[in-house]
This record gives sequence, structure tokens and C-alpha cells, in this order.
Amino acid sequence: MFMYVFSIVIIVVSNIFYTICSKSTPEKANPFSSLFVTYLTGAIITIIAFKFYKTDKGFFQSFEDLNWTSIVLGFAVVGLEFGYMMAYRAGWNIGTGSLVANILLALMLIPIGVLFYKEGFGINKILGISFCIIGLIFINKR
Repeated sequence: MFMYVFSIVIIVVSNIFYTICSKSTPEKANPFSSLFVTYLTGAIITIIAFKFYKTDKGFFQSFEDLNWTSIVLGFAVVGLEFGYMMAYRAGWNIGTGSLVANILLALMLIPIGVLFYKEGFGINKILGISFCIIGLIFINKR
């Protein structure tokens, strides 16, 4: 139960810092220079953290278990970071831009979950989808 809650806390706290940093990156800064420093920092933290994650495999042996997902995830993360920086530079508010993106993400992931991961789909999801769409309309209404 601890990790069930703690993992969500990590996601929320990290997303708060992520959003503040994305919004606060200087507009004159090259977004890819920013991403380079970001990922270099992440790589250093990951190498340090590797020493504390208990496993029976060494550093180089741990790469044997990977597949295509790590490479595609790299592209996806760069796209996310770049997209958010550009959204904030285009004028999206810090709360609205993130909320709209995450609602649209959730709406897109529901059919993927149903079709590819055999997740359930019932009246609660239909109601939730309806409220999300109504919320998007109200949030973007000027």
C-alpha cells in the first residue's frame, strides 16, 4: 500500500517541479540546449541512483533486459518536454495548458487501455469522459 500511494506522490511532486521549470525556462534559451542540460543532469542522477537499486546484475548486464521501449520512451520524453516548453511560450497558462493536455491524454488512453490492455469500460468511464469533454469546453471558453 505504501508504494501505491508513494508512487503517485512522486509523480505529482515531480510534475509540479517539471511544470514550473518548463514555464520558467527563459524564452531566449534554445529549447534543445535546455533539454541537453536536463538529460545530462538526469543521466548523472540515474547513474548515482543505480548504485542504490538492489539487483543481481551489474551496470552493463542490466542493459540485456531492455527492448525497444527505452528508445521510443526517449523520443516521447523529448517530445513532451519540447511540447510543454513551446506551449508555455505560445501563451498557455501554467494550470490550463497542463490540464488540457492531461485531459486529452486521458481521453486518448482510454481506448488504448480497452483495446490493447483489456481494461474495463463501463458507465463510470463514459460519465468521466463526458465530464472531461464538458470541462475542456468550459476551460477553453473565452
